[in-house]
Amino acid sequence: MNLIKKVILSIAALFAVFMENGTMTAQNALVDVRIDSAAILIGEQTALHLTVTTAKDKPVRILIPTDTLMKGVEILSVSAPDSTLIENDKLVIKQNLLLTSFDSSLYLLPPLKVVDGMDTIQSNQVALKVSTVPVHVDKPEEFYDIKEIWKAPFVLADYYAIIYGVLLTLFLICVVVYIVQRLRKRRSSLPVAAASAPKLPPYEQAIKELDSIKKMKLWQQGLNKEYYTALTETVRKYIVDRFGVNAMEMTSAEILDMLSKEEIVVPVYDRLKQILLLADYVKFAKIHPLPDENDLSLTNAYLFVNETKQKMKAADQEEGEEVGNEISKDTNDSKIKN
Repeated sequence: MNLIKKVILSIAALFAVFMENGTMTAQNALVDVRIDSAAILIGEQTALHLTVTTAKDKPVRILIPTDTLMKGVEILSVSAPDSTLIENDKLVIKQNLLLTSFDSSLYLLPPLKVVDGMDTIQSNQVALKVSTVPVHVDKPEEFYDIKEIWKAPFVLADYYAIIYGVLLTLFLICVVVYIVQRLRKRRSSLPVAAASAPKLPPYEQAIKELDSIKKMKLWQQGLNKEYYTALTETVRKYIVDRFGVNAMEMTSAEILDMLSKEEIVVPVYDRLKQILLLADYVKFAKIHPLPDENDLSLTNAYLFVNETKQKMKAADQEEGEEVGNEISKDTNDSKIKN
């Protein structure tokens, strides 16, 4: 009888050992949560700590909501998993959830879930009490106004745009000032043009140019074309100033046809015709006039100018002489100053 009991006890002990080993081998992960503060005011924050203990080589997946743990409780942030290897080849995984709430109530927080192979394991549940800020209605002096806006700290990088803008503006101002000074300096260094001589009356200007042509003795040097070009230009300019005819852009025939209607030109019409026609022959047909013809052309030019000059009244002539004297005096004064 005692032998039978001993055999039965031995078998039971061996069975218990095998059962214990099987249980250790197939043991699932352990999930535990705890909270820093189970009572907070509206808007305050508290941390929920999650601890998962599992086998080292056994993968698990922790299921954490994204932004809301439950209605009325918000998740502000979730830390990265922190793994630690402990004795018996166990792995401890820790994560922290930062919670807050804006509704006063007593919340029983839902369990957090961990997927362990084919099983889903839930953590224990903790409670969170959210209270409103106590207000003493009978003590109005304890009410406080909204706090002032905090002044942001000074950061130099925030003012880079303003600094660069001011520096660029100063640089552009310096460039403009430099350019203006250079232009003023250059302008002041330029020689001041002498006052132009007063314009002579058409008759005087023409006689002056004819005298100059006479002194140059162009045809005597074989420069017939140059001689008649200068001679006809002088006559044409005289006609422009004296009669108001655009003789510089007209042909000889057109000039003769227009001036033939002028009573003052009739006595010297043939002399003007001799000058213009002979000049055209020299310039375009390249003929060589005789010396007498060259002298005759200059003589006819003098006669044409003298016979057609505009006669001025005595009073106007005296006034013109006074104005000419004043202009001449101012010109001389300016030249003395220069």
